[in-house]
Amino acid sequence: MRWAAPGDGAIAKGSVRSGVSVWTFNSTFTLRSLLVKAFVSVVFLVMIEFAFSSNSSAQLVSVDSTLSVTGLVEAYYVFDFDRPASNSRPSYLYNYNRTNEVTANLASIKMRYADSDVRANLAMMTGTYAQANLAAEPPIWRGVYEANAGVRLSKSENLWLDAGIYLSHIGFESAIGKDNWTLTRSLAAENSPYYESGARITYVTPNNAWTLCAHVLNGWQQIQRPAGNSGLSWGTQVVYQPSSNITINSSTFIGNTKTDIAKQLRLFSNFYGIFSLSSSLGLILGFDFGSEEQAANAGSNSVWYTPIAILRYRVDESKYLAARIEYYQDKDGVIVVTGTPNGFQVVGGSLNFDYAISKNSLWRIEGRSLQSRDRIFIRSDGAGAMNFSLTTSLSVYF
Repeated sequence: MRWAAPGDGAIAKGSVRSGVSVWTFNSTFTLRSLLVKAFVSVVFLVMIEFAFSSNSSAQLVSVDSTLSVTGLVEAYYVFDFDRPASNSRPSYLYNYNRTNEVTANLASIKMRYADSDVRANLAMMTGTYAQANLAAEPPIWRGVYEANAGVRLSKSENLWLDAGIYLSHIGFESAIGKDNWTLTRSLAAENSPYYESGARITYVTPNNAWTLCAHVLNGWQQIQRPAGNSGLSWGTQVVYQPSSNITINSSTFIGNTKTDIAKQLRLFSNFYGIFSLSSSLGLILGFDFGSEEQAANAGSNSVWYTPIAILRYRVDESKYLAARIEYYQDKDGVIVVTGTPNGFQVVGGSLNFDYAISKNSLWRIEGRSLQSRDRIFIRSDGAGAMNFSLTTSLSVYF
């Protein structure tokens, strides 16, 4: 599950740093702070209107049949046994990336409007995930989780056009912790797009078994294209759900991730399956493969790939166990640069336990190990080839 309504058609992946408080107004303010304050004001007014409406029910999250407000806060604590002096986890981990401190990975509030012909999503966020993953974006966009609008193109078919900032079509994980089977994100998820900016056409067949999407994008997880890059990127997604127990997904990306002069074409394929093996046992199998030109017109390519498997067991209505094994191979450092002879070649494993405290709160704990061919993990006494961490989180959502 992801924090995108089923009516959005495409299965989204999932995936902010600001020096200006959105709650403080002074004579010098940024456009971003103005937008955030306007958004919060609208949410507040909607809630007041709903609260005093004679037809209101006990639920605050549903204003009427077309407008809804949702939100979440996920706090966490990580203990990294390498005890890095910076209190930061490795730079290729964007979620739960602070160690030995209690903080929030993601706090977000979202408004969604949807009727039979139009739909729109606006979600703002803050937290260490936002700070790390949107650091390269212009300040105005670093607090935006979603901002998109869509129109239905056919009265008789489930065919939609959406444009703006939306969740990635690559991968089965998102930044919304409670929607993932494991507490921390996989290496595959952390090093592929969590969000995208562009436009997409989505078609869902009448029996809901097939979902087909075509994307035109501003780049590989980019809201604003960098200077010197004038080209667009492209993506596709095919989802097959023959039953509620099986989901098969194939997503692709093609585009230049450098400037026009230093053009290096990137091709990427994401494939996964989600299977309900029984009423209490689920399995996810995934495989990503990427290829990128080593230099403009060089005729040679660097490749990276990552297989992953996650097994989840439902103990009862409120308790879950999950185990993950994964491998990430990026010897040439296309995605993760290490400066070591063997590049980024890491095998990982994790075990986690989830406890649903109530219908809108979740406590989780996870142990995770990462083993590298080279000494790439920064430790208090140097560098090591193995890393172990314990992470716990508490989520409240409405």
